[in-house]
This record gives sequence, C-alpha cells and structure tokens, in this order.
Amino acid sequence: QVQLVESGGGLVQPGGSLRLSCAASGSGFSISTMGWYRQAPGKQRDLVAAIVIGGSAGGSAVYSDSVKGRFSISRDNAKNMVYLQMNSLKPEDTAVYYCYLDVMGRSGRSWGQGTQVTASS
Repeated sequence: QVQLVESGGGLVQPGGSLRLSCAASGSGFSISTMGWYRQAPGKQRDLVAAIVIGGSAGGSAVYSDSVKGRFSISRDNAKNMVYLQMNSLKPEDTAVYYCYLDVMGRSGRSWGQGTQVTASS
C-alpha cells in the first residue's frame, strides 16, 4: 500500500517562495508519475504540475499555464520524493496542495493528506 506525506506548506507574503515536499512509502510497486494538485475553497481540484518518474520518459514534467515560469517540480528517485518549488507566489495560489502518485500497471491514484499554502499580506 502506498502512503504519501506532504510537508512545506505555510503562510507567505505575495512574491515569496515556498517548497513543498512529498514522500512516498510502501513496497512492491514502481512509480509511474507523481505530481501536485490544488484546491481552493469552493473550487475544483486542479492539476498544478506532474513529473514522470519511471520509464523512458522519466523526468518529463508538465505544468498548468497559471504556474509556468514560477513553479518547478523535481524528483529524487532514490528517496521516492517529489518537490514543488513555488516562487513569485500570488494570492490566487492560495489553496490546499495535494500530492499524488500513480503506480505502474495499476489503476487508481494515491493521494496525500494535503498541505495548506496561503499567499497573503
């Protein structure tokens, strides 16, 4: 069974930076993709960024248009971790950020518990 634990959220002033971390634990699986979604109050959960972990496309990343050029996703395969570096944060980035993981050859997605990010003065 896969477990995900996020950390790094908090309160930051607009224009500031935060780095989110997500650690995956468990055994008997190979990771396909990891990434981050976010959900603001009253809104749907939207993809922020994702990165391919395994296979020939390992390291390939995608970003939502709203965060391109400001956020960067990276991975540490040896530690089963993924990071989201968030720079130039805006008030509209305020949301609960959820880490997710897809396992190779399996349906269904694993989710973390979420971490709050607030960009406010």
